[in-house]
Amino acid sequence: MTVPALSPNSALALLQKRSLASAAQEEIEKLILSGDLAAGARIGEAEMALRLGVSRGPIREAFRGLEEVGLVRFEKNRGVFVRELDIAEADQNYVVRGALEALAGRLLAARITDDEVVELRGLIRQMEDAVAQRDTARYAALNLGLHRRIFEMAGNRKLIDVYGRITKELMLFRRRSLALEATLQEHAGIVERIAARDCDGAAAALLVHVESSRHRIVTAYSSS
Repeated sequence: MTVPALSPNSALALLQKRSLASAAQEEIEKLILSGDLAAGARIGEAEMALRLGVSRGPIREAFRGLEEVGLVRFEKNRGVFVRELDIAEADQNYVVRGALEALAGRLLAARITDDEVVELRGLIRQMEDAVAQRDTARYAALNLGLHRRIFEMAGNRKLIDVYGRITKELMLFRRRSLALEATLQEHAGIVERIAARDCDGAAAALLVHVESSRHRIVTAYSSS
């Protein structure tokens, strides 16, 4: 059966609707990941539409997209809420993240270019400067950026997608401490193993790094 083509006006309206929904989802995601919308907070459809200057239709679509990536949950007759990640879920996410990071490190070490080595070492130097300045916010952003670049350079699109979701969910679980000096040393070691094209060493260094982060988080929240 031949599917009738959309008229130019209908196609444009559909594109605009999708674009608005995507833009709304991106903005709401930023509010969630920055902490402006706290874990457990209710997100009102009408209020968010007013805040972003769009109709309620794109907001509803944005909510569905955010549910798919694990950032919000729907409660019947109550509305949409920012997801709360408990310690058990966070612990499970760290286990999965460790396996993903090890795989990305192994893939990247086998294919990294000299220019990419320069870029990763440059990020480490920026992280060293952030630690020296005790700039926790900058260090946190560089930390995320370094891990993201390792996955992007590894060149596996599916791996990037899965890692992105895991990372966003973990950002719902607020960290008590970044342990700047300890994680800086771990990051520097990871980059040098990758730079040496040491596939096994890179995978092991990343796994140890994630396990160390997992231990720090579990310890912090268990003692609170």
